[in-house]
Amino acid sequence: MKRLGMRVRASWKFARVLMHVATGFCTVVFIFPALCTSKKEERIQAWALALLARFAIQLAVVGEPPARGPVLLAANHISWLDIVVMHAARHCRFVSKADLKRWPLIGTLAASAGTLFIERESRRSAMRVVHHMAERLRAGDVLAVFPEGTTSDGVNLLPFHANLFQAAIAADAPVLPVALQFEDIATGARSLAPCYINNDSLLGSIWRTLAAPPLRAVLIFGEPQPALGRDRRAWAADLRSAVEDLRGKSAAV
Repeated sequence: MKRLGMRVRASWKFARVLMHVATGFCTVVFIFPALCTSKKEERIQAWALALLARFAIQLAVVGEPPARGPVLLAANHISWLDIVVMHAARHCRFVSKADLKRWPLIGTLAASAGTLFIERESRRSAMRVVHHMAERLRAGDVLAVFPEGTTSDGVNLLPFHANLFQAAIAADAPVLPVALQFEDIATGARSLAPCYINNDSLLGSIWRTLAAPPLRAVLIFGEPQPALGRDRRAWAADLRSAVEDLRGKSAAV
């Protein structure tokens, strides 16, 4: 009976999530063309907060999200939910794998949020995106990357790829380390429910998140770092250490 009740609650939440995603799709198709950039960003942040609520996920923000750009956010990567969590705290333009653009509904939503897509197997595409990132940073944007290059289990931090930090060097923009963690609200223990790794399917990960006890997404913003003469590889290693330190603080939140 308890398991049946859990499935009913998860199914109800899933229906509400689908309705919210559909509403977001209609908004970007029919309403966004008439909105200015600031109004679009407000809508995206409000939509992201509402989506987390439908998953029964609270948002806890530690530190100060950047009030303005230019700045590049560098965060660890656990789940397909990470982008939603970061948008809920502060709208930013993400750099993401081109595969995301081809996802039904999600690809349209991501493109409408200003995502820059990169074909990781293409050196020319990577160079083009780095050049575009530098342009947007010079224009004062807040950009965000997941330098691990893929999702991890949220326990171990993967090495940081250095290529995307070249954009911050070219634009003379700081990089702000960000740590993200999902926790069980009742126990405070790390939750692996939203993970999206190895053989996980998107639908399976979504269902596991819906069926989990109420969760908290903890987002910790560090201090912005200028390059200070470091090359991209040295800077990437230092930023990874900074994110690792911030992840250690999440246990005390």
